[in-house]
Amino acid sequence: MKSKQNNRLVIVGEGETAEIAYEYFTHDSPLEVIAFSVEHDYLKKEELCGLPVVEFEKLEEVYSPSEFSVYVANSSTQLNRVRTRLYLEAKRKGYRAATYVSSKAFVWRNVEIGENSFIFENNVLQYHVKIGNNVTLWSGNHVGHRTVISDNCFVSSHCVISGFCEIGESCFLGVNSSFGDRIKVARDCVIGAGAVVIRDTEERKVYVGNPAKALEKSSFDTFHVLEDSE
Repeated sequence: MKSKQNNRLVIVGEGETAEIAYEYFTHDSPLEVIAFSVEHDYLKKEELCGLPVVEFEKLEEVYSPSEFSVYVANSSTQLNRVRTRLYLEAKRKGYRAATYVSSKAFVWRNVEIGENSFIFENNVLQYHVKIGNNVTLWSGNHVGHRTVISDNCFVSSHCVISGFCEIGESCFLGVNSSFGDRIKVARDCVIGAGAVVIRDTEERKVYVGNPAKALEKSSFDTFHVLEDSE
């Protein structure tokens, strides 16, 4: 039986991703969302979905880390840096970060999934797949056997990742991208929509096309990542 701490949840965020997280946690998980939280500079409303919105900087004063969990609901902004920063700050505050796995996802019995991850419907996670912390898998992806998706990644929809692949930290995989067996995607890569990756990639590159080739523009330039935000 889950503890009371695990059952009460604060969603960090108040945009579309946060509202989607509220919907899925509420209607397809044992967790009870009791509030939203945003940083002071973005606190524009007092209520969302009928629940209070509280200042993130003071969250622990209102909802104790010993009694509540959090889920940081942010998309791939700044190549996942915003979501990662808030997730790590919540951890520093002492919170446990919840993970959502859709009841309509196929997850084999020995799959490992980290915290603050979100697995939407119709994902297929095969034998011995490992999903890191702070990873989003939007709907309809195939993740082949023994593949590892590292921390802080964002996988959009209908990506096909074959067996024994390694997806490095903080990557973004575009819709309908595909990856051959044993491909290693270096950290901070952006894989464009429909790209077919048949060779290992280089760090901080953007890959497009079939077969996928790197653009001159870096992933940091594409996602407006500041060097000191790593």
